[in-house]
Amino acid sequence: MTRPMTRRTFIVLGGSAAATAATLGTPTWATAAPTVARARLSADPFTLGVASGEPMPDSVVLWTRLAPDPLDGGGMPDRRVPVRWQVATDDRFRHVVRSGTASAAPEWGHSVHVDARGLRSDREYYYRFRADDYLSPVGRTRTAPEAGRRHSHLRWAFASCQNFQDGFYTPHDHLAGEDLAFVAFLGDYIYESLPNPTAVRTHEGTDEPYSLLNYRNRHAQYRTDPSLQAAHAAHPWVVTWDDHEVDNNWADDIPQDPDQQTPEEFRARRIAAFQAYWEHMPLRRRNQPVGPDLQLYRRLEFGDLVSLSVLDTRQYRSDQVETEQEAWDPSRSMTGDAQERWLMGGLRRSDARWNVLANQVMWAQNDRKVGPERVFDFDNWDGYRAQRKRLLTRFADVRNPLIMTGDRHATWACDLKPDFDDEASPVVGAEITGSSISSGGNPNVEAFHETYDPIMAESPHWKFIDNQRGYVVLDADRDRIEAELKVVETVIEPTSPMKTYARFVVEDGVPGITVVDEAARPAAPLYDADRRFIPGPNGPVRLDRGQSYLRD
Repeated sequence: MTRPMTRRTFIVLGGSAAATAATLGTPTWATAAPTVARARLSADPFTLGVASGEPMPDSVVLWTRLAPDPLDGGGMPDRRVPVRWQVATDDRFRHVVRSGTASAAPEWGHSVHVDARGLRSDREYYYRFRADDYLSPVGRTRTAPEAGRRHSHLRWAFASCQNFQDGFYTPHDHLAGEDLAFVAFLGDYIYESLPNPTAVRTHEGTDEPYSLLNYRNRHAQYRTDPSLQAAHAAHPWVVTWDDHEVDNNWADDIPQDPDQQTPEEFRARRIAAFQAYWEHMPLRRRNQPVGPDLQLYRRLEFGDLVSLSVLDTRQYRSDQVETEQEAWDPSRSMTGDAQERWLMGGLRRSDARWNVLANQVMWAQNDRKVGPERVFDFDNWDGYRAQRKRLLTRFADVRNPLIMTGDRHATWACDLKPDFDDEASPVVGAEITGSSISSGGNPNVEAFHETYDPIMAESPHWKFIDNQRGYVVLDADRDRIEAELKVVETVIEPTSPMKTYARFVVEDGVPGITVVDEAARPAAPLYDADRRFIPGPNGPVRLDRGQSYLRD
């Protein structure tokens, strides 16, 4: 690969329309006159940046949304706006290979989703948009290797959980500078929580989002962050959701608080949240929601090296239970029957060296209390035990299954077994649960390990635990996948150094995961003594109710 796009490069290439034009020279489309007389846009519409996603061997999705007033519905006129786009082999657009015009429609928030086809496989490209006289920032993307063809190396990253109120997106600054084929984002892209005026940063609005306008504004606030924009502009993303894109711990058509949201109210909320999600993600038009349904589970192939199955563990799941006995009900499902058939059928047929799942909530058994009494979070796969055992039993026939997971705001590296309580149960795969970008704020590492180290001693399938903020980079060849946990020192400041804190290895043909390197823990906790405040730029910041170093 050629040089990655750092945040600084992104800002230089982005800038204002005038600065962009000066940097790139006069674009080939600059003299094209509009065919119909109409009012011109009066302000820069590219405030949310650009993004790409869904890399295939011959195509990628190019995304932007026109929003000159992003936190007030977008501020666009109630009409369709033509948006021109270009794809080039160089960041100065001397060699344009594809171009066209898309229509940004008001009924879809003036979002643009271009399926740029006819590209060469495993190649780096640059792209940009133009609306009226305004040029967008420049993005960098990459196509996938040719499906089924022998491929020797792939490097990607995964991340999740970026609560705007809990901290700055300092990990994204570093993610933008990585040399990657793609980024998998595993959910909790936004949070639907109330604005907290004492937080590090405060959510827009006055309440949780319920309407389409509310969700558009919340997504737009997150998208205005320059570090997040830089990470999107640097790499193609493959996205899926978890709960906070709609409502905490929602399950199919059941909200977190059914006594406060009627079925009709939650259905309307789900429809609004789904549409706003699609409007702000680099997803194809075939993923466009239809009412309360959005087809999100899908599979992407990267040569014969990696097959990536993207799961949706919210839209089709059974409601959460309250006891371990209920969790063994064989009728309960995290995925729904159709998605389970799709998943296992694809895994069984796969010829890829590595079969990777992009997944939201933790598969590995995760007891949360030391000693004989067992405490579980039944929102995770611990609440869907019969289906988990059924799937993990079938993993024995799958080549090199590896699950990437988000949600936990902490990192677990685990062996996977059909029966975690049976020492004789075979290891059939590996799971890496990554930490958060910012959710949970600065971690109390000392308190986390005081709680979980004793539980780890009782959980032999746990190989590593920690709760610092960051992301995971995976480097696959034909013999092994090496994974690096990269963490920052703080997320309550806009910038922070990053280090590689731990390394893991999964070997071809050897189920399970090995920790090969682990750095020393931070010397002191970053919360204050009573664990209710974190230091903020303007003094101590009180945590939201229920927020802690243990929160999902």
